[in-house]
Amino acid sequence: MIEQLQLGSDQDLGFKLSGKLHDEDYKKFVPIVDAALTKHGKVRLLAQFHDFHGWDMHALWDDIRFSTTHCTKIDRIALVGEKTWEKWMAKVCKPFTMAKIKYFDAADLESAKTWLAEV
Repeated sequence: MIEQLQLGSDQDLGFKLSGKLHDEDYKKFVPIVDAALTKHGKVRLLAQFHDFHGWDMHALWDDIRFSTTHCTKIDRIALVGEKTWEKWMAKVCKPFTMAKIKYFDAADLESAKTWLAEV
């Protein structure tokens, strides 16, 4: 499931990802990002992983498609997680985006929000 989080600016988008992601999640998530891009040209994303179990095959394809079509439109990505593999994911994502990416432990959510909002 993808749940939108409220952050300080409508250019800073936050999402809490939990359980296993499905195609329906991307059908809700992508239009929110696209609407912010229409307004601002570029956005900053915070992805908070909580009890996250990955993607089904269709959602994995949705994620790859999103990454390739939005890779130049995102300035920063703050990944907030609970597991070692989520920290590793921040390193794996770097070659596929122009965005600055930084990983934060779950206890450092406020630091992630502060970093995301930096200009």
